[in-house]
Amino acid sequence: MTEQWQQDIHNWLSNGELLQATLSQLRRKDGDASPKTVIRPVQLKNGLHYQFEYHFANKVTHDNVASDLAADRFIELLQQNYRQALVKTPEADVQLLFNKKGKATLLAKPPTGGSRTAGLQHNRQKQRVLEEGKAAPFLVELGIMTPEGLVHAKKQDKYRQINRFLEMVTDVLAYLPNDRELTIVDFGCGKSYLTFALYHLLAVEQQRAINIIGLDLKADVIAFCSQLADKLGYDRLRFLVGDIAEYEELQAADMVVTLHACDTATDAALAKAVNWGASVIMSVPCCQHELFRQISNDTLSPILSQGLLKERFAALATDAARGTLLEVLGYKVQMLEFVDPEHTPKNLLIRAVRSEKQGLSMKKWEQYEQFRQFLNISPAFEHILAERWPNRLEK
Repeated sequence: MTEQWQQDIHNWLSNGELLQATLSQLRRKDGDASPKTVIRPVQLKNGLHYQFEYHFANKVTHDNVASDLAADRFIELLQQNYRQALVKTPEADVQLLFNKKGKATLLAKPPTGGSRTAGLQHNRQKQRVLEEGKAAPFLVELGIMTPEGLVHAKKQDKYRQINRFLEMVTDVLAYLPNDRELTIVDFGCGKSYLTFALYHLLAVEQQRAINIIGLDLKADVIAFCSQLADKLGYDRLRFLVGDIAEYEELQAADMVVTLHACDTATDAALAKAVNWGASVIMSVPCCQHELFRQISNDTLSPILSQGLLKERFAALATDAARGTLLEVLGYKVQMLEFVDPEHTPKNLLIRAVRSEKQGLSMKKWEQYEQFRQFLNISPAFEHILAERWPNRLEK
């Protein structure tokens, strides 16, 4: 029996409406499929074809498929290899998300891909999640946009940061449950630009059932954010005054965000996320002083004898330890550039998604132990989750 999403693909391609499709999020990590496939129309001498562009780690390959065969190839790739697809047509941008059982969810939003002609000409102009010229109420209230949708000159950096964050969230939506309400926690939310952006993306644009909690130590900031949430009608968004390490209200969460939580507060937030079984973690660390005081290694003395170099090295070592420990626990981890380093040196974001594989990775644990011993460090993240690691006495 043909499902609706399959019929949609046939309609888009047979009617020449597909501008571009991007297939991502592999169902299996141990296969030989390309991590990403891009499909776009191309006009060849013998008529309209669809080019399948396969992106591998070290190469990109192409295959031009006749228009009458392309839909079946598209569907086959989704069924066998991918959990997510973004399809751009002149009428809408459609996101296809597949859960673990293969059930599809379609999420549509206004088109960003342009005309059919633009698609054939390989128009690759960058499109943002929050488009300039289309006012988002929360951006207007936060002073980033005018009521007409124009971005204030002094807020361009913040506008780009918010869009970059939403792009990184969009890339991992397939890892979040799509058959129930989502619970999201933003630790150290501050003025909550990204918290409001998350709510706008998921609850307003994608009409998902969500519950978002923003937590910060500053009572005046929380009061401002709470008033703004009420004004916007964001009834599933709450703001609380509290400390990350002491927050005990929830038993589980689907996604945890932590932006610029200082020093070991980031570790406390990561540990909360792990204990809640979060499917997605987005963390921008800040003020990493802990390992600066610990690192010692004679071989590295050219680095460690210089204060500035040691500070930067310690920050990298801190995030490397955090990322590896998350991998020990079964998360797939990426270190991403959050904003242009021209604007801030604190531009690294740790993005972790929980793998379907169960159990600890002993290989990653062995790598971590060697790394820790080489630098003579004892990271807070390891200590907070001490009961989760393999028994060292058995090594």
